[in-house]
Amino acid sequence: MNFHDVRFPPNLSFGSIGGPERRTEVVTLANGFEERNTPWAHSRRRYDAGVSMRSLDDLETLVAFFEARRGQLFGFRWKDWADFKSGLPSQEAAYQDQLIAVGDGETTAFQLVKTYRSGDFTYTRPVQKPVAGTVKLGLHGDALVETVHYEVDSMTGIVTLQTAPAEGAELTAGFEFDVPVRFDTDRIATSVASFKAGDVPSVPVVEVRV
Repeated sequence: MNFHDVRFPPNLSFGSIGGPERRTEVVTLANGFEERNTPWAHSRRRYDAGVSMRSLDDLETLVAFFEARRGQLFGFRWKDWADFKSGLPSQEAAYQDQLIAVGDGETTAFQLVKTYRSGDFTYTRPVQKPVAGTVKLGLHGDALVETVHYEVDSMTGIVTLQTAPAEGAELTAGFEFDVPVRFDTDRIATSVASFKAGDVPSVPVVEVRV
């Protein structure tokens, strides 16, 4: 897999712009009504890494990171400062944050997920790049201990329990996570003169499926 398990410098992603993107196909019928559908089960996020550059040192760090990824060739981790926790950004991640599974008495491996709610509607997003050391699990309301009760694969977001949860037991989780992305360009155009004048390069970044 063309993916480097390294995070884009968080101090450089702070202040960047971006967020989720959906693809919706809209067909307007002869009677004026619409039919809407989407070929995407999950949203895809886009960001601009250039807008957060504040100094020539930042620019040097960006270029070095870009070259090490060979442009678009290798993916990497990105911290989305607006959405990087299982709960509210202002609170510490807690094992009660997200319901990720209900036990069946047999299954021991589970995918971390984050569920977004608005009214009676929800969207469940797979979380495949948790931050190592931040994943907390709870089973039926009791906290579990990593390496004692479960293991975490930070490359896939799959947690594996030592013992299968009993049928009907709720498995919950709290965590921080990154977005798997790649550069969406093979070229970075920089100018020292224009940069000092406040004109920073546009460096598009796009989420990848892993």
